[in-house]
Amino acid sequence: MGGEAAFLSAYDTVLRQWPLEVESVDVPSPHGSTRVHISGPRNGTPLVLLPGGGTTSVVWFANVGALAAGHRVYAPDLMGDIGRSVHDGVPLRGAEDLVTWLDTLFDELSLDGAHLCGHSYGAWIALNYALRAPHRIGRLALLDPTNCFAGMSLGYLLHALPMLLSPSAERMEAFYRWETGGTPEDPAWQAFLGSTAGARRSKVVAMRRPRPGELRACTVPALVLLAGRSRAHNVRRVATEARRLMPGASVDLLPNASHHSLPTEQPAELNRLLTRFLA
Repeated sequence: MGGEAAFLSAYDTVLRQWPLEVESVDVPSPHGSTRVHISGPRNGTPLVLLPGGGTTSVVWFANVGALAAGHRVYAPDLMGDIGRSVHDGVPLRGAEDLVTWLDTLFDELSLDGAHLCGHSYGAWIALNYALRAPHRIGRLALLDPTNCFAGMSLGYLLHALPMLLSPSAERMEAFYRWETGGTPEDPAWQAFLGSTAGARRSKVVAMRRPRPGELRACTVPALVLLAGRSRAHNVRRVATEARRLMPGASVDLLPNASHHSLPTEQPAELNRLLTRFLA
């Protein structure tokens, strides 16, 4: 078994590790169908989790148990990226189309007032949504957000280039080791990361940074949670710019986390900070 079939098998293996019962639904939109995994009490406050690029909704396996204690968790596969969402409709051209996609998800699942949390590329989508539809969101959590407050590191982009141009399990694993300083603790997650080399993706949208005026006008209560060892960007600069451009936001640091290990490795402190902010 190889390629897409091996990827989907690895995806399902990680999903089975979620510590709660999972309901999986396919939500229609003009861009295609979105696979969403739902967990937690039906009367809990809705919480939408947007993963980083190339990781899919199953990345939240180490967080969903804590977050679903008081929330109804909705974890979609991003439209245009790898996973079980199917981008067979209207093309994605930019942030506005992703906002429209997320708007449809909120409509179809009756998510008005939901909290929104995103990591990396997912954080960029979440922030753009908060800037355009603040009335639909309760609270906003951005986990080591990329291209939101400062640009990405040239060294990070150069290290990622071989993996993007000619993906292989070996290159995926080498890039993860370079950025995190080690290998995943969870064998299923390690196998999943290698399998993503054979996954199909249609359109990961180029990330343009929001304008300063848009950020200053943001009215949604926000938490910016940064990975102290992130190699995706200059963490100190991101923190400084986040405080300057969104003075109402809380900015915090997980000193031992890297960009790619943030949701999955030693998640107790991340889960504690998120749960406290979202409570």
